[in-house]
Amino acid sequence: MTNPRDTARPSRPFGRTLCAMVTPFTGTGALDLDGARRLAAHLVAEGCDGLVLNGTTGESPTTTDTEKAKLITAVREAVGDRAALVAGVGTADTRHTVELALAAEKAGADGVLVVSPYYSRPPQDALEAHFLEVADASGLPVMLYDIPGRTGTRIEPETLIRLAAHPRIVAVKDCSYDFLGTQKVLARTELACYAGCDEHILALYAVGAAGCVSTVANVVPAGITAILDAFDAGDTARAAELQLRATPLIEAVMAAGLPGTVTSKALLTALALPSGPVRAPLRPAGREAADGLRAVYEEFVAG
Repeated sequence: MTNPRDTARPSRPFGRTLCAMVTPFTGTGALDLDGARRLAAHLVAEGCDGLVLNGTTGESPTTTDTEKAKLITAVREAVGDRAALVAGVGTADTRHTVELALAAEKAGADGVLVVSPYYSRPPQDALEAHFLEVADASGLPVMLYDIPGRTGTRIEPETLIRLAAHPRIVAVKDCSYDFLGTQKVLARTELACYAGCDEHILALYAVGAAGCVSTVANVVPAGITAILDAFDAGDTARAAELQLRATPLIEAVMAAGLPGTVTSKALLTALALPSGPVRAPLRPAGREAADGLRAVYEEFVAG
């Protein structure tokens, strides 16, 4: 069967299957660097060729700058060059974002993930200037992060198209829920698009995305990788089957009323993998929710 990617394989500056990794904490809430090393090594062994650290799933709003740098260094020690490390550095403050980008570069990251400044809701010209200043500040390639549902500000397709001219702005994590807008960017730029919503992994991959940044990959890294493997092998029917089979788990982890960080950590704890508690203002999943997650996970694993 012909591989649908033979004629137009996208650039993958940060790999193909990226996990938006949780940040493990100890029982008392301190940063668990040993746990982070073990979890990162597990995720890479199970198929992830990229890890996003210090993102929303990694509880970046409640980790300090020092903790963020230590996490990057520890994970780099654990995975070496077997996976790309993309460090979340986005904040509501351009100056602080630049500082975090420089710190991530020093700590050993391969790239930075930069979300739209939240709460202040800058207009598109200010948003563009923000991203350009961050991209100019370090030597690391940049993945922009378009998630208006959390930030309140969309990176409009025309803005992304202009930003793609910068030599270090190479990718976008797409959580826009605007499939047409994403296709416009794919058609008119060389930006590597990564599906940031697990339910859109196959749909975006089929129109030329480079891969995904998956929260659900924290608990089923091989399952997420299998969707992309099947498509790359030319078995599009199998890829669709695998995406649909993952739907109940994706819904349970991402759309059942609790943040993905909370649900992922509840499942990782049940699987005896490093995770630990969440930090306030997040609260752990209750017993009923945790049991429900485990049931959906077991059904997925059973196939």
